[in-house]
Amino acid sequence: MNPNPPHLEPDLEPIDGAALLNALHEAITRYVILPVPEAVDAVALWIAATHAQPAWAHAPRMVIRAPERRCGKSRLLDIVEAVCFNPLITVNASTAAVYRSIGVEGAPPTLLIDEADTIFGGKVAESNEDLRGLLNAGHQRNRPTIRWDPNTRSLERIQTFAMAALAGIGAMPDTIEDRAVIVRMRRRAPGEKVAPYRVRRDGPPLRDLGEQITAWLRPFFAELEKAEPLMPLEDRAADTWEPLIAVADLAGGSWPARARLAARVLTEAHDDDAVSERVRLLNDCRAVFADHPAIPTTVLLDLLKADPESPWTENGPNGLSAARLAGMLREFGIKSVNIRFPAPTGQVKGYRRGDFIDAWDRYASPESADGGDSGEDAPVGAVPAVPPVPAQVSPGTAF
Repeated sequence: MNPNPPHLEPDLEPIDGAALLNALHEAITRYVILPVPEAVDAVALWIAATHAQPAWAHAPRMVIRAPERRCGKSRLLDIVEAVCFNPLITVNASTAAVYRSIGVEGAPPTLLIDEADTIFGGKVAESNEDLRGLLNAGHQRNRPTIRWDPNTRSLERIQTFAMAALAGIGAMPDTIEDRAVIVRMRRRAPGEKVAPYRVRRDGPPLRDLGEQITAWLRPFFAELEKAEPLMPLEDRAADTWEPLIAVADLAGGSWPARARLAARVLTEAHDDDAVSERVRLLNDCRAVFADHPAIPTTVLLDLLKADPESPWTENGPNGLSAARLAGMLREFGIKSVNIRFPAPTGQVKGYRRGDFIDAWDRYASPESADGGDSGEDAPVGAVPAVPPVPAQVSPGTAF
């Protein structure tokens, strides 16, 4: 797509942004089937937002993920490439090349990465940490990378800010998904039909639609830059969705309500399964402790590993170790201490319930009224009860 479309003449009729978004929505659903209608709205708004990148303080990522092959993720990326602003698509590019491509003068491109699971999964993930760092830094404006140029013997600032979409099988790195609109794909069921996509036939009309979106948004860059839309989300999720909701508000019609609904639905769906390993550990420790004031480290490990479906049985060759447990909990300011238990246990290393309270309040999943984790699928009794935990003597003996 031409990065410098014709200037919109002032005597032309105002462009109907809602109609353009409706046309984009229709184009997406012609070629792919998404599991929920909110995902289609999110993709349409994300594509539109790429045409106003100079206005945004944050460049939302979009992660298109599928559980298996032939779920339509690459086809959706084809549609995104055809309509988004100045696409730069790659399957396997060096980090240096991506840096140079983003850091060009003028409006940044829209970075599209297919087969991203081959970049960030398995044994090659460690070798692509620089690319992950670029994608993390580029989510926010004015986060350039600084390199020493031996030829000019001077520091070089390379811009990283650019919207990016990644398609792959399975989840992307947590730090990327935390900055992304997550679009889940699934294989079409029998009876679900889509139109075949042909680049030569279908590409030009889609590119023309992209040109029209650019022409619609370009006169409003200053307005969009100052926009502070009412957000249904907070923190980084709000930063990520703000450009999409600002575009929806500008378009009007049904789009403002649809954008906010999409933000809530897709974010909640991601939050439901995006619990980190450390937060899972906090949740499971809370279930194990119940009302016990303290538990020896060895007993805590046994109880955590007693659930065959927990990750702790496979966390290392013999399951979760005391050292690994200490390292994970240390991030929350929780440390084991010497605690004196009644015989035959005596004085051993262990953890005190009171040391977990602050972390549970800040990070763990909310508890329901009966004390269990909230949610229909919360693991009730996933960790066995605690009869083997020795009763602690008076608190004054813990030191």
